[in-house]
Amino acid sequence: MERLALFFSSLRVCIPRPSIAAHMLATATAALLDLLSLAEVSLPALFIISLLSATLLPMGSEPAVFAVVKLNPSLFWPAVLVATAGNTAGGAISYAMGYGAKRAFAEETQTRWFGWLQRFGPKTLLLSWLPVIGDPLCCLAGWLKMSFTQSLLYMAIGKLLRYLTVTSVLIAIPDGVWNRMLEWL
Repeated sequence: MERLALFFSSLRVCIPRPSIAAHMLATATAALLDLLSLAEVSLPALFIISLLSATLLPMGSEPAVFAVVKLNPSLFWPAVLVATAGNTAGGAISYAMGYGAKRAFAEETQTRWFGWLQRFGPKTLLLSWLPVIGDPLCCLAGWLKMSFTQSLLYMAIGKLLRYLTVTSVLIAIPDGVWNRMLEWL
């Protein structure tokens, strides 16, 4: 029993007090935000995040775009354009996956989604920015062997419009709202 008490008392020495831990977390967060506000770091990181979020991985790039623009407002257009390029490149990867799947698997029975894409063509990819269905739309476009250049163009337009809209709306929200949200959390 004494060994157990000694063990737990030794743990208390290793665990920082809440005020120290909060200070460490705040310092680390501030250092990370300072690093991300640099164009040399933030834009390449934003490209990678945007690329990965446009594949079938379940993640979003809007918070990263917002963070970069909020930390460095002069990067609004570069951030939006880099995120659009990364997200479009990710859409192209999804397109290629669909194109490759067409070769790898037997002919799939025609579903409503296939019919919809065949009916409206690459213009459907203006919706590639939508959560849940956007990435599979890019795959299906590849599966149906739609024109790659047209598909890429419509993906880029849809994704650019999304980043412009979402980032502009988030930037327009006053800092006081964000501060109250942080206090609430």
